[in-house]
Amino acid sequence: MFSDPFVTGLLGLAAMFALIVLQVPVGIAMGLTGVVGCGLIIGFGPALTLLATEPSSAMSSEGYAVIAMFLLMGNFAHVGGLSRELYKLAYVYLGHLRGGLVFATVGACAGFGAICGSSVATAATMARIALPEMLERGYAKSLAAGSIAAGGTLGMIVPPSVVMILYGILTENSIIALFLAAIVPGVIAVVFYFIAVFIVVRRNPEAAPVGEKAPWAERRRVTIQSWAVVLLAVMVSGGIYSGIFTVSEAASVGASVALLLAIFRRRLTVKNFLAALGDTAANTGMIFVMIIGASVFSYFATLSGLPAATVSWIQGLGLPPFLVLMLLMLFYLILGAIFDTIAAMVLTLPFVYPLILGLGYDPVWWGVINIVVIELGMITPPIGINVFVLHGMAKDLPLSTIFRGVVPFIFADVARLVVLITFPALSLWLPGAMGWL
Repeated sequence: MFSDPFVTGLLGLAAMFALIVLQVPVGIAMGLTGVVGCGLIIGFGPALTLLATEPSSAMSSEGYAVIAMFLLMGNFAHVGGLSRELYKLAYVYLGHLRGGLVFATVGACAGFGAICGSSVATAATMARIALPEMLERGYAKSLAAGSIAAGGTLGMIVPPSVVMILYGILTENSIIALFLAAIVPGVIAVVFYFIAVFIVVRRNPEAAPVGEKAPWAERRRVTIQSWAVVLLAVMVSGGIYSGIFTVSEAASVGASVALLLAIFRRRLTVKNFLAALGDTAANTGMIFVMIIGASVFSYFATLSGLPAATVSWIQGLGLPPFLVLMLLMLFYLILGAIFDTIAAMVLTLPFVYPLILGLGYDPVWWGVINIVVIELGMITPPIGINVFVLHGMAKDLPLSTIFRGVVPFIFADVARLVVLITFPALSLWLPGAMGWL
């Protein structure tokens, strides 16, 4: 056993990042480092028990079951055709404007993000639905692709969000408070994206041809046809915020309703049912591996004293809290460009969360800011994950074209981040007014 736990902690941190660089999955790298590190500090007998207690705790947690249910709801909603109907609904009201299909895409991304709660899933779904529509109508490839890559990031900020649920569980904050805190930032995100699109098409009208205005009869017809989307959103979000359902119950009800809608519409086949279950299981398994790995590594980090030492060291520098916050923003921007959102968050929570509390910032507000800045990293060159997802689904679109298209949305995200940091009340007033803070 090492005599200095702090040195062991530093070596463990370096070893974990080395494993990640060597392409070891993040969850496994964290878990392996945590077990070995704990073994060096307290002995390998007690350390190895973590391999039994932490998976057992995670698998038996009702809170973590919410993640699987929301992922399943999103998959069943896609099978039931709700994502396509949501896009049609946005299009009949916005399609006649210059850049209307882009407005509709951003709006549909926000709506579908509220159903599935996943950034990558939202981008992938809208790439299948919206990209062909925009390209067929003569929209610039960069604008069409950029709007989908950026719009996909709304899947993580618009509640219910899988990442917010995970943040709430890992930091023991109210999930409902986090959902309420994300509503206004989510609306601001959509508005700022609309402004970015308006500026782009105003400067370059050829990038977005004007479509025909849908008659009111058509709008009414599409609105009526979209009843399933409205029903699912009202039952899940309305049930949570009104107090009828807990978050766990709302997730289960949402998954059940989405499945019944797919059956009712005769769109559920054995093949796509199994595909939905398989996709849910794969993503849930990936998240659980990261949760278990993060739990083991967090235990090791606490034993080594690294988080407390990090907080003391940064506070000892005498830097203003705002400057520390800006450095964290830069750090997460880089991290978000390299790692998946969930991986980036669970990787850093053991160190950053105590620091945020020590600086006096609200943990619910930080949860929103944390997710926003990591999502910004997901479209930031050179390694924006959403951009690569889109490129993988539309290989004829060069990466340079997609990255060029996301630039206006990056500026919009930076502006949103500045607003949310400058005015924390935009995130906190709603959960406070409803008694969740």
